[in-house]
Amino acid sequence: RGPRLSVASVATAWRAPCVLPVHRAGRRSFASAGEPPKGGATAEKKPEDDDMVFDEKPKEDAGGEKPKPQKKLIEETETLKGTATKYGFQTETKQLLDIVARSLYTEKEIFIRELVSNASDALEKLRHLKLTAAADLEPSDEEPKIMLSVDDQKKLFIIQDNGIGMNKEELMSHLGTIARSGSKAFMQKLNEGKVASEAAETIIGQFGVGFYSVFMCANKVKVYSRSALKGSVGYLWESDGSGDYSISEAENVAIGTKIIAYVKDVESQFASQSVVERIIKKYSNFIGFPITLNGDRVNTVDALWRKDPKKVSEEEHEQFFKFISNGWEKPMYKLHYKVDAPISINSVFYVGQSHTEKFGIARLEPNVNLYCRKVLIKAKAKDVLPEWLRFVHAVVDSEDLPLNISRENTQDSAQIRKLNGVLTARLIKWFDENAKKDPAGYDKFFKEFGSFIKEGACMDAVHRADIAKLLRFESSKREKDELVSFDDYVERMPEGQEKIYFLYHPSRETALASPYYEQFKKKGIEVLFLHGNIDEYVMSHVEQYKKYRLYSIENADLDLDKIKATPEAKEEAVKEMDDVLVKELSDAQCKKLGEWFVRTLQDKLFDAKATTRLSSSPAVVVTGHEQASLHRMMKQINLMQGKSAMDGPLMKQNLEFNPKHVIIKKLYWLSRRDDPASVTRAKHMAEQVFDNALIAAGLMEDPRAMLGRLNKLLESALGDIAEGKEEEPETPAATTGAASSTPASPPKPEGGN
Repeated sequence: RGPRLSVASVATAWRAPCVLPVHRAGRRSFASAGEPPKGGATAEKKPEDDDMVFDEKPKEDAGGEKPKPQKKLIEETETLKGTATKYGFQTETKQLLDIVARSLYTEKEIFIRELVSNASDALEKLRHLKLTAAADLEPSDEEPKIMLSVDDQKKLFIIQDNGIGMNKEELMSHLGTIARSGSKAFMQKLNEGKVASEAAETIIGQFGVGFYSVFMCANKVKVYSRSALKGSVGYLWESDGSGDYSISEAENVAIGTKIIAYVKDVESQFASQSVVERIIKKYSNFIGFPITLNGDRVNTVDALWRKDPKKVSEEEHEQFFKFISNGWEKPMYKLHYKVDAPISINSVFYVGQSHTEKFGIARLEPNVNLYCRKVLIKAKAKDVLPEWLRFVHAVVDSEDLPLNISRENTQDSAQIRKLNGVLTARLIKWFDENAKKDPAGYDKFFKEFGSFIKEGACMDAVHRADIAKLLRFESSKREKDELVSFDDYVERMPEGQEKIYFLYHPSRETALASPYYEQFKKKGIEVLFLHGNIDEYVMSHVEQYKKYRLYSIENADLDLDKIKATPEAKEEAVKEMDDVLVKELSDAQCKKLGEWFVRTLQDKLFDAKATTRLSSSPAVVVTGHEQASLHRMMKQINLMQGKSAMDGPLMKQNLEFNPKHVIIKKLYWLSRRDDPASVTRAKHMAEQVFDNALIAAGLMEDPRAMLGRLNKLLESALGDIAEGKEEEPETPAATTGAASSTPASPPKPEGGN
């Protein structure tokens, strides 16, 4: 931080209209820039305005129009007394000053933040001395303020405060020595005296180099300062940043500090009111003292995150969220979080009603602004929260962060990791608290932002177990669009169940009709339905919730015998007792049919065998969930990259068939025939059964490939239907009166059916 412009600092603002110091009759009055004081233009006398005179209100001209408001600029009204004395900087001047002023900062606009922070520190020091009566101060009832003005014509940037100010020795110490921080020395005195003070929490400065950043944009700088200690005189410190400076005594210097920067031609934007206003709002909008620019108040929003959470209203949160999000909607969720250990944090977090990433417009940027004592250090800070929480709008203020010397970033990555860990854990807990308090509201949140939670479950290994609590899915035990958590599922598990079962399908309807679900439906076992593009990817990363393994019902090695059927399932089983009487293929026949399947589809099958998992479907493929899910994932990736769904043939599968199903039984007997027509027909049937199973598994690449075979099977199925011969109906003969009313005879088919 730049020599904390003191014990005096650099910027001022008024809650009252901004006014200009003008010397008159030994008193300080205030007038608009460019106008001499007007006699009689005094404001009504108030006790706190002992030495202040304000402009009268603008009067309408003869034409009835109000004159245009003039900029209220700070003027240089001080006068020199005596001659100036030149000094050299106390460090290796030229080289070090060049580094500080020209190479240290990445953004030149930072100098405004540094000067405003210096001014805030100076005001805070004076307030502390007044509260503690630790020094004999000049009496003053002026409101603490930071005041700026810019003049684009004269290329002037001026900032003034009415803080602690500096005497000659302090000017030489703080401005004559690079990298000496007056604020840091002030803090050390507070700590040595073991004085608990609000000042210790609000002093900004750290390094004592911020003041010199002004030389990035100015070719000459003047500093007028007068200490608030009783009997102090004013001084002018002046330098062009080339290695030396001068100090001279000055008259008509107000208590505090005024800095006049003569802006370089190539940096003239910093003499523009709109540019400077934008910079103040970006970096210093939450400084605890009023800031004015050319007479207008700039910082009108309070640093809400520094307040007691119990004293912040819903309306204040709503307005603050709109401010930091540049939006107009109320937040869906809010969290005001303050903690002192293991790291000091003052913060607020918000979740909006929606997000733009779902429209495929662009990936969201981090929405965390990092502050240190209400001064912006980093906008859209990337490391404060993990990437998956980028939908959260936040302000995080921590005094424990070790900043680099330019205060544009942090030095200690370990501290940032600690901050990241503390905040991430708290946000996960916050979401979980909202889910328990208002399940319906959380379901609404998850439907909108669930993709980010799922991303966190995949990418954040440290917090994965806790993030799993936040996941929600559809369930076979709930209605469409109702969501359940893993905890909800576990509470309903029947005796003997040790796994959480899930099934990926494009829709709920196809999942309920899936052959994989038949056995679970029969026993009344709940299954989670996954429909999202990354849901399988999430399950493969989470793997286990508490002591329960996440398991796809597409897997081959299912064993449901230990799980007791639910009472409802048992009732359904009694109703379906007739199924037991259905004749099925014998074990020997099943073995023969399986071997025939493998011979017939040798380029597509590893194995084929009978199963008891099916009730209404003829067959399923059960190669293994990992391979099937990986295949589907690669298919999606290829499509996103503009490639064909899959660049190679599907790997060989394992087929399980239902020995009770009529199609399988008929196919067995058809496969036993050896005439060419039957052989061809049986092969087409086997291929179709396999393709149907692939479709059920979501592994069919292009269903159009089987259209020719389907047409042949349909033709074969309709082969026994005889074609009839229809007689053409006779056209009614024309008569002299009307058409014949004799009805036509129905067509007679030729040869039986």
